[in-house]
Amino acid sequence: MAQFGGRFLPIHFVGAQVEGTIPAGGLNLNYNAGFGNGRAPVLSRAGDAGDINNNKAWLGNINVRPNHAYGLQFGASVYQDRIDVSPGERFREWITSGHVVWTRETPEIIAEVANVRHKDFAGILPVSNSQAFYVQSAYRLPFGDRAWKPYYRYEYIHIPRSDVAFRTVPNLSGSIIGLRYDLTEFAALKFEYRNQRRPPDPVRINSAWVQTSFTF
Repeated sequence: MAQFGGRFLPIHFVGAQVEGTIPAGGLNLNYNAGFGNGRAPVLSRAGDAGDINNNKAWLGNINVRPNHAYGLQFGASVYQDRIDVSPGERFREWITSGHVVWTRETPEIIAEVANVRHKDFAGILPVSNSQAFYVQSAYRLPFGDRAWKPYYRYEYIHIPRSDVAFRTVPNLSGSIIGLRYDLTEFAALKFEYRNQRRPPDPVRINSAWVQTSFTF
């Protein structure tokens, strides 16, 4: 649901954002809020050249990292915009999401769920809600300088037929089995096997992927 060139969630945001942290008695409350251009007519693109309508997008996010449970993080976010998919097709878009993360790596658990609500400005079409979620579990192996980390992720996207704004967004149901190897503290290799299906198509697609990543 979050990918480069994806349409379910806006990946880029052009505008201004503020963020901060409040100790809150050891809860370590983190927040951010933003105001800026919404999506372009092509939903996978941000409003780099300006907002396509007079309605700016805004977002808010809050998460907690408690001191007494090091490695735990959970939170929620909201995003609101007006999208103009085509002439005469205008929708109010509300995106709400929540996540929980445990990053101790023995094990590591990451889960996130999002709901996208579209309401037709003309009031002709029914209100629609599309959902997506993923759950990933991993475990850092104790041998080999702890450089190996196998993981499994399940991904799911459901777009109802009533969601006209998302008619070009495909459904998804898939599993990923992978193995990460840390070459150094700043570079890693990932090997993945993916088994995915795009409902209602019954055909499953199997593929193998290799990825390298660097940080600096």
